[in-house]
Amino acid sequence: MNAIKDSVHGHVDVDGVARDLLDTEAFQRLRNIKQLSTVRLVYPSANHTRFEHSLGVYHLAGRALDRLGVDGARAEAVRAAALLHDVGHGPYGHQTEAVIERRLGRHHDDVHDLLGSGELAAVLESHGLDTDAVADLVAGEGELGQLVSGELDVDRMDYLVRDAHHTGVPYGTIDHGRLLRSLALVDGDLALAEGNVPTAESVLVARALMNATVYRHHVSRIAGAMLERVCERLLDGTDLAAERFARMTDDELLAALRRHDGTADAAARLATRDLYKRAAWAEIDAVPDDVVGVDHGRVRELEREIAAAADAPERAVLLDSPGEPSMPESSTRVVVNGDVRRLHEQSALVQGLRSAQRTQWRLGVYAPEERAAEVGEAAVRVLGLDEDGASIDLSNGAPR
Repeated sequence: MNAIKDSVHGHVDVDGVARDLLDTEAFQRLRNIKQLSTVRLVYPSANHTRFEHSLGVYHLAGRALDRLGVDGARAEAVRAAALLHDVGHGPYGHQTEAVIERRLGRHHDDVHDLLGSGELAAVLESHGLDTDAVADLVAGEGELGQLVSGELDVDRMDYLVRDAHHTGVPYGTIDHGRLLRSLALVDGDLALAEGNVPTAESVLVARALMNATVYRHHVSRIAGAMLERVCERLLDGTDLAAERFARMTDDELLAALRRHDGTADAAARLATRDLYKRAAWAEIDAVPDDVVGVDHGRVRELEREIAAAADAPERAVLLDSPGEPSMPESSTRVVVNGDVRRLHEQSALVQGLRSAQRTQWRLGVYAPEERAAEVGEAAVRVLGLDEDGASIDLSNGAPR
C-alpha cells in the first residue's frame, strides 16, 4: 500500500486498482489541469489541480464505502470511478465544457469512450472490473453511483473543502466527517440518517456562499467567456481536431492559442490578466425572460447586434447570460421521523437560499475597456434591459 500526503485529508492510502490507475497517462494528465481554472486569476493561491482533487474524492469514497458496509469488487469499482471521475475534463475544466459538448456531443461525466479501450481499460480489466460498469458509476448511475455523482456525492464534499482551503475563503469548510458518518442507503437511495437536516443544510449554505464569492466571481466569468469564445475561433480557424482539443492540458491549450494568428491576442490577454471589462451588468428582474439562459446560437446573434449598435468589432462584445439559478443539493434525501424526505420539504433555509441565488444572479456584457461605454449603452437597448436594474460602464471599466 502506498500513502500520498494530501494538503486537505492528510495521508491518503492508495492500493489495488487505484495504485495502478495513478500511473496511467490519462490520470497523470490531471496534474496539468487546474481545479479552479480562471478563478485563480482572482485568488492567486488557487493553483491546486484535478489530480489532487481526484485523490481526495477517492479517499472520501473509501470512507463512505466503509460506513455503508460495501466491500469486495463492488467497492473496488466505486473507488476506481471516484478516482477517474474527472478524466473526461477538457483543458481549463468547466470553462471549455460547453465548447466540447457542442463539438463532440458529450459531457465530461460520459467517460465510456475513455474507459472502453487503451491503457485505462487494460488496468481496470486486469483487476477484474467491467469498464462499462465503472463508466456508469462515474455518470452517477445505480445505487452506488450516487456516491460519485449525486446530491450527496463525495466529489462535492472534497471540492468545497479543497477550494476553500486553497483560496483562503472559509465558506466551503463543511464537516465532511459528519456527512460521511451520516450516510445511509434507504430503499436503494443515498440519504442522511435521522437527525441530520442541519448537516445537509451546511452543504447547501457552503455551496451558495462559494458560488457567490468564488465560483461565479465576475473576473472569473469574464475570463471564462473570453476563453470559450477564443477556443471556438481556434477550432474554426485551424485543423485542430475537437477530440485532440478535448484531451489537451491547460498549458497545451494556451500554447495552441498563442501559435494561431487569430487567437494570439486573446491568449496574451488571458496570460497577462488583461481582461475585458463589464460593459453592462444586470439583475435577473431587469432582463427579459427570453434573454435569460439563451442558447449559444442566440448568444452569438445578440453579440453581433450589440456590436453593430455600438459600431464596434464583433469580437469586442461578449454576452454572458446564465440560466435560471438552480440548487440540486436541495433535493438531498434526509430521514425525518423515520420517513425519507427531500431537504427542500423539511428545511426553511432552502427558500431563503433560493431567493439569495436569484438576487445574486447577473447578466454580463463584456468588452475591451476602451469600448465598454458604448457597448454597455448598446446592450441595454438591444437586450431590452430595465435600466433601473442594470448598470453600464462609465468609461472607467467598472459599471456604476
